[in-house]
Amino acid sequence: MTYDFGLHFTQELGKRFGPATDSWPATAERVTPFLAIVVDALGVDDGLRWFEAARQARQRVLEDERDDSYSFGFAHYLDTATGAHEDITLPVVAAFEALKGAYEVARRERSVDVDMYFECAAQACSRLGQARRDRREQLEQGRERRVAAQ
Repeated sequence: MTYDFGLHFTQELGKRFGPATDSWPATAERVTPFLAIVVDALGVDDGLRWFEAARQARQRVLEDERDDSYSFGFAHYLDTATGAHEDITLPVVAAFEALKGAYEVARRERSVDVDMYFECAAQACSRLGQARRDRREQLEQGRERRVAAQ
């Protein structure tokens, strides 16, 4: 499936960092393709759910670090939050590995928290989902008008 995720994600980044992309964190360019894979593999609605799960997993890692306790790591917490282990399909594996990749790349940047990328991705999916629902509603209304006109 093809979506305009990259465009909407870039718009969300622009809201955070401003319009001048040369001042954005270096990881923004590297993380974007990983996050797009999630949406391409799972679709907008499941992509949103997975980005929220990634935020939860990141939070669990931070809690473990703060409490100085054993951490099972981002991948484990992501697997638990998404239920990926229950549905091992090619799209799920692609999305899971892409989120792990995005996390590993983004956490190398000290100037930005990886959670910000997941939040922007979730916002982009939310906007895409709403646009898709609005378009479907317009099509249905047009169909109803044509039927009524006959």
